[in-house]
Amino acid sequence: MSRPRLIALLLALATLLVYLPVTRSSFLNYDDDDYVTSNPVVQAGLSVAGLQWAFFTGHASNWHPLTWLSHMTDCTLFGLNPAAHHFVNALFHAVNAALLFVLLLRLTGALGPCAFIAALFAWHPLHVESVAWVSERKDVLSTFFALLALMSYTRYAQSVTSDKRHVTGSAAVSPDTRHPSRDYWFALFFFALGLMSKPMWVTLPFVLLLLDYWPLCRVRGDRWQVAKIWRLVREKIPFFLLTFISCVVTFLAQRSEAVATLEKVPLGLRLENLPVAYAGYLAKIFWPAPLAAFYPLPGKIPALAVTISVVVLVLISIAAWLGRRRSPYLIVGWLWFLGMLVPVIGLVQVGEQALADRYTYFSATGVFIAVAFGGCALAKQFQLPKIILPAGAAVILATCLALTENQLRFWQNSEALFRHALAVTKDNDTTRLNLGSALQMKGDLDGALAQYREAIRLNPKSYQAYSDIGKILFELGRSGEALEYSARAVQANPGRATLRNNLGIVLAELGRFDEALNEFAGAAQLDRAYAAPHFQSGKVLLKQGRDADALPQFQAALQIEPDNYSMLIFVARVLASDENPAGRNGAEAVALADRANQFTAQPQPVALDTLAMACAEAGNFDQAQQLQQQAVGLIAASGQKADVAAMQPRLELYKNHQPWRESFRATNAPGKP
Repeated sequence: MSRPRLIALLLALATLLVYLPVTRSSFLNYDDDDYVTSNPVVQAGLSVAGLQWAFFTGHASNWHPLTWLSHMTDCTLFGLNPAAHHFVNALFHAVNAALLFVLLLRLTGALGPCAFIAALFAWHPLHVESVAWVSERKDVLSTFFALLALMSYTRYAQSVTSDKRHVTGSAAVSPDTRHPSRDYWFALFFFALGLMSKPMWVTLPFVLLLLDYWPLCRVRGDRWQVAKIWRLVREKIPFFLLTFISCVVTFLAQRSEAVATLEKVPLGLRLENLPVAYAGYLAKIFWPAPLAAFYPLPGKIPALAVTISVVVLVLISIAAWLGRRRSPYLIVGWLWFLGMLVPVIGLVQVGEQALADRYTYFSATGVFIAVAFGGCALAKQFQLPKIILPAGAAVILATCLALTENQLRFWQNSEALFRHALAVTKDNDTTRLNLGSALQMKGDLDGALAQYREAIRLNPKSYQAYSDIGKILFELGRSGEALEYSARAVQANPGRATLRNNLGIVLAELGRFDEALNEFAGAAQLDRAYAAPHFQSGKVLLKQGRDADALPQFQAALQIEPDNYSMLIFVARVLASDENPAGRNGAEAVALADRANQFTAQPQPVALDTLAMACAEAGNFDQAQQLQQQAVGLIAASGQKADVAAMQPRLELYKNHQPWRESFRATNAPGKP
């Protein structure tokens, strides 16, 4: 095995070893529910329906079909085992590190600097977020395809260059651009795959132009050659076309929820945050502590911070420009860093963060390039002892490894992650919300309420905090108080369907059925792909005794979410046992209950009990007895005597060839928000 291949292999294995602790991490309550844990389409695994959904959905305010297919593949292979999902992320990251080393080596031929840059990429603590967070599969997956695109483009560019010398300094050649080769189309193909994994890669055509300047040296010379530059730009037109298409699709996917309005985040604040964010990213590259999962965007940025940031950025830009002939890697690395961050720097504000560690996943590589080759040039200029560079690199990498190991501890679970974020940031209402959610999930309702109330203090317009408090109060049986907070949530964000649905549920619990139905109708109109309002409307109509009117609502809900287990069970139970004949349909009940049973790996008592009801309504009492006996046996084995007592009377009815009947008007309890 050649030395470069051995280095690439060792780098990948070492990176995988560094990130093995992520296999002990759980799913987070921060986007992982949208991407995996509460996404029934993804959990269903790879399928034709899933493939269609991946390509035609804007779910989670993004269009990245390959990312969805990647998560579906994980669910097909591993189910909801978080260790496996995390390991796949780590595996992609390890492969990316090796690919980056191979790419840089092919571009420059400088073994030492390339290995150092790839190791920095692999072990820098800023990149923990992209690897340890399942929802950021899009980062590691898109970078994998982008690196393949860059490698293909490098082969193409070197094949059409009259001088194929590897360049590590300022030597220039004057190549001619010829007809596209197979490698060119491979580069375009992989670029498209990268965009379908994460649209942040819209800047790749500009990166290609930077590589044309250095180290490919397809444009550099004593004077700028406008005609040659134009030919290189024209060569990238298919890439720019894909960039344009991706930008349009991404904006359409994000404009409804993710993109902040100018009223919410004024243009002045965005412009102030722009240089501060750039300077913040740069500072974290060189001093990666402390790091947080969420950095809140302040309502006002001090003028001094803006001024200092602008001065720093301008001075670095001037230095890189002045040194472009002697040290072209400086201007290339600096523009690489600046350019790749343009889509996420905040001019089009997505979310409420000031900056995010994950956005440096590949953009920081530009800084790494400038530092590595700049360090080599300085060592040569000042004739430093040969041991200085490797010793310095070893210290830097060892520090990165230690910081990365420490940072991985905070990504083990949601509570640890957001407690750490609160410890290193201030006025962070979004982190309060996520910590409250984590505490609520583990049953610490008092702790959750305290976090939500603190979030409201920091941000009185936080509809999510009002909604979350309403849910907890409803769960505690304090429906009157829950109504107040649920109504405030709707007032804060009247265009959000889930909030109106939650308000409707509370109104229904208080017996205000007409008002509840009005909220459900409004929620369904706001989001026609939202099944819950139809389902909840059906339940309220049952409570009113309007059973025939309830059935179309249930049908509408199941058309939207045909694989929703809870809805299938409830609707099948209504169709099988409603005391009102207008609400019964034995054949349909059997079909729905049987479908629900197919979703469970092991027989579930509730599903068997419902299927038994349906079989009895359809006149198949022998099968109903068998299913009911099986359900009773499973319940008895689990020691739940009360449930056995509830199921036993139904078994006796089936033995006497009588179906089960119940009144949903009297016994139905609406679901919780």
